[in-house]
Amino acid sequence: MKLEQMYQEVILDHYRRPHHSGLREPFGAEVHHVNPTCGDELTLRLRLSDDLSTVEDVSYDAQGCSISQASTSMMADLIVGRTVSESLEAYDAFHAMISSRGKNEGDEEILDDAVALSGVSRYPARVKCALLGWMAYRDALGRQTEHHQE
Repeated sequence: MKLEQMYQEVILDHYRRPHHSGLREPFGAEVHHVNPTCGDELTLRLRLSDDLSTVEDVSYDAQGCSISQASTSMMADLIVGRTVSESLEAYDAFHAMISSRGKNEGDEEILDDAVALSGVSRYPARVKCALLGWMAYRDALGRQTEHHQE
């Protein structure tokens, strides 16, 4: 099996059986994001530990293409249970890969299944689909930490 075929199967598996899907309580922040170019949308909830150092839960309700759905599922797998710092490292690595126009294949040790989306970077119209869940996570993280400081 070729690597590209294997990546397609990983993407379809996450699309068909999304991980962490379904909105859960309690949560510290909730955001709603829409990709205006295609209409994909996502409501994401985030719960951090009391000291704001660890991502305890990410849950979401989403409608959209296989790329946005799979990417959000992979992101949630990757960051739940990690420190906020580690989650931001994953965010930065994913953003660099998906924005590279095919020049960055991604670091599997940091991104795990999300490297299957590296080919999306060659299709600028799909990059926003792949980033939808990740951008929602960054927004929710900012809102929860901002809310905590008030």
